[in-house]
This record gives sequence, structure tokens and C-alpha cells, in this order.
Amino acid sequence: MAVSGATRAQVRGLEGFFPGAGSMKRSAHSIGLLIESRGAAVARTTAGGGNMEFVDTATIEVWGGDGGPGAVSFRHEKNVPRGGPDGGDGGNGGNVLFVGDPRMNTLQEFRFRRHFRARHGERGLGSRWHGASGEDVTIRVPCGTLVFDAETGALIQDIVAPHEPVIVAKGGRGGKGNAQFATPTRQAPDFAQNGTPGEYRSLRLELKLLADVGLVGLPNAGKSTLLSVMSAARPKIADYPFTTLVPNLGIVSLAEHLTCVMADIPGLIEGAHLGKGLGDQFLKHIERTRVLVFMVESIDPDPDATLKLLRRELREFNPDLLKKPWVYVLSKADLSDAKPRKARGAHACFSLSAVTHVGLDRLRHELSVLLTDTTEAGADSDSRVRFATRLPESPPR
Repeated sequence: MAVSGATRAQVRGLEGFFPGAGSMKRSAHSIGLLIESRGAAVARTTAGGGNMEFVDTATIEVWGGDGGPGAVSFRHEKNVPRGGPDGGDGGNGGNVLFVGDPRMNTLQEFRFRRHFRARHGERGLGSRWHGASGEDVTIRVPCGTLVFDAETGALIQDIVAPHEPVIVAKGGRGGKGNAQFATPTRQAPDFAQNGTPGEYRSLRLELKLLADVGLVGLPNAGKSTLLSVMSAARPKIADYPFTTLVPNLGIVSLAEHLTCVMADIPGLIEGAHLGKGLGDQFLKHIERTRVLVFMVESIDPDPDATLKLLRRELREFNPDLLKKPWVYVLSKADLSDAKPRKARGAHACFSLSAVTHVGLDRLRHELSVLLTDTTEAGADSDSRVRFATRLPESPPR
């Protein structure tokens, strides 16, 4: 897909649109309107130390291999008159399979390769030799990939568990050789059966990242900074809105023998559930998280109103998102002494700073409790949390 000049500027941090973006005070809404024009959720990221494209949708075509034809053959041996038919069956066509790969987190490779064909089965031979079956094609996709029929829109498979192959296009069945058609009244059949064609499908892939914890907030709320401090992830960080244009993942240590996958979701703005600022494309990545952390800047003039806005956007997108356990934090506590008010339904409310590390131990403790509770309750079969052997007895300050 070609990327326009405007899109490139947006992906590179909006510097092309706003010189001196680091010091600008533009509203998230006005910038979000520009980002809307970006189209598909494709952006350049250097997370993990190397350049890669984050792509969360793709359309591909797959063909199962055709079954091989059966053979027409008769047994010819010395001293064996009327040896009869001995044509073997054709081999079955190969299947196309999907396998979840936990090391992948993007559908990037499907931008460059969109056609996948399994091998055809080989034809049968004499002496009742069956043809070899065609080789399967295994396509690796990120865990969390939804596979839809592109023509009907029907969900074919949700790839959640890693390393479990799923057939998405079956190979054809090999044809029968003439030996299969011999009967007492038809002892020398001179025909065989062709193999059946392999299955064809046009597939639409949609990636919803799997994570234990999702960070939710307005642009520039400090989500990327928090992820970079609590994990080895290195998302782009800068002092202007919409620095993060793609979700970032990091492995966070919470307690002894307990880690989790934390997702930094790009900033949301009012109207995100309608697609403003590409919000609808970002919100879908929250659906598979188990715990949410709502982050509001401590210097926000009305943090309670901002929290209500964030929760309203989630409710309008998918009401089930508000059923997830959640924590409410005021970020950038190094810039203000403000304390969050008790929020109804929140598991905990406190301030933190990714710069001074104030409140980070408290966050680890609260997440440990919530993730352990949901694991024991069997809330999510696709959980990635590593079970803790012991939790802190009281929340750190």
C-alpha cells in the first residue's frame, strides 16, 4: 500500500505538519482529525531495537493442493496371465494451515506475500503404488489473529493458543486407481478417477493483541514512558501528542516468579469509538486485555472529567470493556502533588511517576493481585500471566 506524504509525516511524529512539535500546545482533537486521514493502521516503529511495520489487518488468498489422479495399469508378469488391474490411487493434496507464533506481533509479512498454495498430490502408479500426498503449507501468524472469510465475513478461527495448527484450506482427495473399480463382472476396468480440486479461500486477517494489562489514556499521558521504565520495551517517547501511533508490548516483572504482558495503547480522544484519531483501530487491542490501567495526568485541570471521557469511549465501543477490573492512576506525580479521588468501581486509586518511580511498586502489587485473582477464577483461558508463588502482604507505598 502506498503511503502518502502526509501519512509519512504523521507516522514520523507529526513533525512534518507542526515544526517545533515538542513545545506546541495544540489540542488532541485537532491533531486527531489529521491522523484520521491515515487510513490503514500501518506505522513505522523501532520497538525492540529494529525497524518493523506494525500491521493489524491483511487479506490473503489460499489454495489447498489438488488431489492426484489415480492410475490405469495392469499387472504384467511372466507366468501371471490376466494379472488384472493394479493402478494405484492418487495422493491427497496438501492443506494450508495457520499456526500461532508467540514471537510475532504484526501481520507485516502479509503485505508482501498474499498468495499461498499447497502442493498437489502426485498421480498413482502401477503395482498399486499410491501417489505421494502434497506437502502442507504452514502459515505463522501472531497469537490473537482472527481469521475471517473475506467473501462472507464469517469468522473461521480465532488463533489464540500457540503452536496448534488449524486447517484453513483443505487439500483435494486423491483419485482412485483402476484397481479400485475391479468387480467380479468388471475384471479389467480401463479407467481411473481424477483427484478433487483443493479448497480455495480468500481470508481477511485481523490482529487483536494479547496482553494481560492495557494502559489507557489521552495522548501524552505518560503511558509509553511508564512502559519503558517497567519493561525492556523502548517505544518512541516525546513531549507532544500522538507520539505513539501503534500499540507497544513489554514484559513487566510484578512479583516473585510473576510477570505479565503490558500493552501501551495509543492515546484516545473524544469520539475514538467513532474512529476519530483512529481510535476504533486502537480500541480493539484492549478487548483481549485482562486488567486496565486508566492514566490521567496529575496536571490535568479536571482529571475526573477525563477519566469519565475515557470510560465513556470504552463503553460506546464495547460495553464489556467496563467489566474488566481496573486501576486509576494520576501520572507525572513529579509535576504535581494532586491525588486522585476515589473512583467508583476502581480496584485502587493513587499517583505515580515514571521519572521518580514513586508509586511503581504500588502498581506492581495491585496488578499482581488482580491478575492472580482472574487467573484463579479462570477468567481467561488465553492468559499469559506467570503464576505467582507469593504476593506482598501489604501494598507498598
